[in-house]
Amino acid sequence: MKMTSIKMKNILEERLKNPDWNISFNRDKDVFRVEWKETKQGISITIPNVIAKYEQRGEDALQDLEYHVVEALQIMNQTHELTGKEKNIFPVIRATSFPTKTKSKKKLIYSDHTAETRIYYALDLGKTYKLIDEEMLHKEGWTIERLREISTFNVRSLTSEPRKDPVAGNDFYFMASQDGYDASRILNESLLEEMKANSTGELAVAVPHQDVLIFADIQNDMGYDILAQMTMKFFAEGRVPITSLPFIYEDKKLEPIFILAKNKPTKNNQPKGEE
Repeated sequence: MKMTSIKMKNILEERLKNPDWNISFNRDKDVFRVEWKETKQGISITIPNVIAKYEQRGEDALQDLEYHVVEALQIMNQTHELTGKEKNIFPVIRATSFPTKTKSKKKLIYSDHTAETRIYYALDLGKTYKLIDEEMLHKEGWTIERLREISTFNVRSLTSEPRKDPVAGNDFYFMASQDGYDASRILNESLLEEMKANSTGELAVAVPHQDVLIFADIQNDMGYDILAQMTMKFFAEGRVPITSLPFIYEDKKLEPIFILAKNKPTKNNQPKGEE
């Protein structure tokens, strides 16, 4: 018998019972929400996505979902300090369309990066991380400059061992360590300069989603087409998509480019996005 949204809603309600949580279901949008009664902080879950995973993986999919929801809600309800945890602070790359406030209206700390991307800052909690907001920063008496310096130093300390894959006379390098900060490595300037120094042609860089960083040593026009297709594929499949546009790295700058099939790329001169 086919799983319906109402059936899945009932299953999730049973699995996520907690006297301290409110559970609601938006029938029009097919969205199931669990939140703390006191703070109203919580998680929204798209029911059709859960059904799709359930049909693929069965009970395992529901166990995974329950674990991640409970873990995330517990983290939301804890007080987190930055002082003493400096080694656990990292930058994370997000699209410019990513929210600048939490659902509870707290302003997130971010810096401009490119026309397509922004830099947010995260406190690593082991199995997950919490994005740093203004309230956390002010409570500690920290400046955004200090946050930026610490996080940039930490991202440089991450291992960077790309896998090389030659395709049609071009060299592609993939970083996918699955530590949550693969895309963040684009902020490691020494890594970018090293890749540039070792490239034969033009160096392109892509961060289609959070868990991959792609370098491309483009040596012929076909390389641009391959990079465009590859970036779009990763973007569509990513758990946290960032941008389907690659960048050309030149003069220590990242310029977003549109790649037209069978043509050289054109630079994207759009202004920096703001919420």
